[in-house]
Amino acid sequence: MENLTFACLGALVVLGAVALRGALASFRAQGPADYAVTAPAFDIRRDLNGTIDCDGVIYGPTGRVTARFVAVFHAQWHGNTGRMTEQFTYDSGATQHREWTLTLLAGGRISATAPDVLGTGEGWQSGAAGHLRYRIRLPEQAGGHVLDTLDWMYLLPNGVIVNRSQMRKFGIPVAELVATMRRRDIADHRALAAE
Repeated sequence: MENLTFACLGALVVLGAVALRGALASFRAQGPADYAVTAPAFDIRRDLNGTIDCDGVIYGPTGRVTARFVAVFHAQWHGNTGRMTEQFTYDSGATQHREWTLTLLAGGRISATAPDVLGTGEGWQSGAAGHLRYRIRLPEQAGGHVLDTLDWMYLLPNGVIVNRSQMRKFGIPVAELVATMRRRDIADHRALAAE
């Protein structure tokens, strides 16, 4: 009986250590304060505005690439409310369309809705970063699962945004997305300057 007690206590200690690591030393552990003094300052109204070209990959639960995509986003802001449409083309030939309504709130908070997002996504912009948390329903051809998603966007000095997203089901990581986003007007300006 004593051995069983020690085995159970040992298992609880290991589970506690794993949970603590996840809470303190992982992608999910980041917060707005981690980027508050970084520059250039991310402004969702400026940096996610106009026509944006996006390229990315999606990793499955084993860490292998399961999909590659290119996308074009069109975003337009009226004051603190913006509408952003996204058109994805995957390496399989499949396409996907999403339309976000984004709102910049007091203190840098962000709210976001889309037809395949359950409820309202919430996030912040702080320093050179922005993030959103939301629950998304995958298309039926992808299983129709509802995933808890955490997006982090990091603004680089040249205006490019690197986006990293983790998706979880029942707290278990099932996918990760890494993508770059480039405003087309900035890319056009750089191309003209290089000529």
